[in-house]
Amino acid sequence: MIIRPARDEDFAEFLELAAQVEHWFGPMVDDAGFCSAVTRHIGLGTALVAVSAGAEILGGLLFGAHATFYTVHWLVVAKQIRGYGIGRALTADAIRRFVRGPGTLEVITFGADHPGAVASGARAFYESLGFAPAEAADSGPDGGSRQVYRRAV
Repeated sequence: MIIRPARDEDFAEFLELAAQVEHWFGPMVDDAGFCSAVTRHIGLGTALVAVSAGAEILGGLLFGAHATFYTVHWLVVAKQIRGYGIGRALTADAIRRFVRGPGTLEVITFGADHPGAVASGARAFYESLGFAPAEAADSGPDGGSRQVYRRAV
């Protein structure tokens, strides 16, 4: 597996990954805002993909970097290979590429009462990377609760 910046031709596979998690996050594939965000991040070079030896996209990440404030905007790993370190590798690579100096890294994930909180493993995943739960965030498009997770970098 390699991690590389996403390319324009990766857009369709980003949407395939998004389709796998719409039941937790709400509509993305047909959402113009999400599609625009993916396109924007690809253009900025802040979209990363994990690619198998066979050139299959295994996961994707959208990252934001503004001075000392950094954000994982979106991270997903293909359903069939979750739990094998792809998300960890994408996050580590994003930090290596985009974090310049000390600051704060944030991600918004499911609130503790959200059905996807345990099923997706997202909260446990971020905690294993050193993130700590912080304040509540606005509800997601699915209406479910969300929470900010934060760590120092």
